[in-house]
Amino acid sequence: MYRVLTVGREFGSGGAGIAKAAAERLGWRLLDNALVMQIAEAARVAPELARRFDEQVDGWLHRVSRMALWHGGFEGVAAPEAANVFDARTQASLAGSLIREAHRQGECVVVGRAGQCILQGEVDAFHVFVYAPWDQKVARVKKRLGDGVDAAELIRVTDRMRSEYVRMNYGCNWKDPHLYHLMVSSCIGEEGAAAAILAAMGFGQ
Repeated sequence: MYRVLTVGREFGSGGAGIAKAAAERLGWRLLDNALVMQIAEAARVAPELARRFDEQVDGWLHRVSRMALWHGGFEGVAAPEAANVFDARTQASLAGSLIREAHRQGECVVVGRAGQCILQGEVDAFHVFVYAPWDQKVARVKKRLGDGVDAAELIRVTDRMRSEYVRMNYGCNWKDPHLYHLMVSSCIGEEGAAAAILAAMGFGQ
């Protein structure tokens, strides 16, 4: 019996809405924005800062600087504790811990944040990836953010960052079908996709 559902998603695919619909049907907790708030609370940082680093990766220079901090600073100069630095790596580490704790508690739907990698191999976790045709993604982003935004570029940048987040933190290919029990297109509709997911999990009517 599955106790946890993870939902990876392309930007603009409507995956978050499908995850919400599935959570409501199951009566389970939804960990999406709520997870970001938990990270902010655990790290004792402002929610805005936690959102800034959500599903991001640190730049090359930042990673080198952080490594230097762990080894005593540049050229032997004393450096602040690296543990005091809140960055994308810290965010990912906290997300991993909170997702594992959510799995222990059960009955939750985890959106993104490499949940499919963190809980890979857990027999009671069901992993889904949501995708959509390109034109539908562009239309969905424009509807949400307005015609003034470059929807195509935003989709490319966001998906590239999500892919890098998974690769840098877990060494996985974000779209590797072997990470998932089911890959579903949102072109069948939010409720249709949610129903398909629940049926695959064995909760269908």
